Amino acid sequence: MQAAHPGAGTLWTAERRADLGRRLDALCLEYGAGTLSSDPLQFVHRYSDPLDREAVGLIAASLAYGRVGQILKSVEAVLAPLGPRPSVAIASLGRAESLRIYARFRHRFNDGRDIACLLDLIHTMQRREGTIGAFFVRGDPGGATVEAALARFSESALAEADARFYGRSNLPKDAGVRFFFPSPRDGSAVKRLNLYLRWMVRRPDDGLDFGIWEGISPARLLIPLDTHVARIARHLALTDAMQPSWAVVREVTGRLSMLDPGDPVRYDYALCRLGILERCPSRREPALCGACLLRPACRHWSAAPARARQDRPSAADTVE
Repeated sequence: MQAAHPGAGTLWTAERRADLGRRLDALCLEYGAGTLSSDPLQFVHRYSDPLDREAVGLIAASLAYGRVGQILKSVEAVLAPLGPRPSVAIASLGRAESLRIYARFRHRFNDGRDIACLLDLIHTMQRREGTIGAFFVRGDPGGATVEAALARFSESALAEADARFYGRSNLPKDAGVRFFFPSPRDGSAVKRLNLYLRWMVRRPDDGLDFGIWEGISPARLLIPLDTHVARIARHLALTDAMQPSWAVVREVTGRLSMLDPGDPVRYDYALCRLGILERCPSRREPALCGACLLRPACRHWSAAPARARQDRPSAADTVE
């Protein structure tokens, strides 16, 4: 893992690790499966068949950017025409029909062509390898983390993308489906694909994730670094970086692996709840911060002058 920034390192003692681990464990108990209504993971829980779960998971994770309310509406709009067995419905969709069904779809800068192409890719991966998970594992060279596997997955998926959804013979550089398959080689935080892997790989012991991709160890997963988790990671001295990037993903995951080497991303869901549910405001708020389980470990709070702690919070319901 990448070395930590000096500022974060000065706070990262063995005593602090033990204390932070206990507090994060408590946070995971407070923000568990009972809060799924605030997360696109709720859609995956609707289905029992693994093929449906991995198909719906990729759809939901791909659209997990922007304001949470709009994310949930957009995922619902994609799933509604697919009925109770999405993987079966996707397999029967023709290109023209798919484009017609999603002609009016829009989620920020993705449109119906992007969704139709994504659904076609889901069918292609499941048809060729049996599951999307097998398609992913096929390109996995191993290693301490899934970094190289993620890069190969995105490259392989885009190589299969049908340019005819865009009326072209070759996939355009600005095709929106490319946004669904970023690569760590570009320096991107790859938040949505890391989120998808968390859902598919982590064991279902806490009632959140599914553990249906058994060929990958949870120890190799990397943190889905959205704006909420990145900000809270700074507060907890997991990083000093101001913007999410692949280097920060590696850094934050490396620190979390000191707390739980076998499952470093298990804290992701609870940390993200603090932001999405506005329990960790961008500005210091005594009424919220005072009740937070992480407050004694939060350098953002401890460094705050008394007057600054009177600031009101700003809205924090955006996920990137």
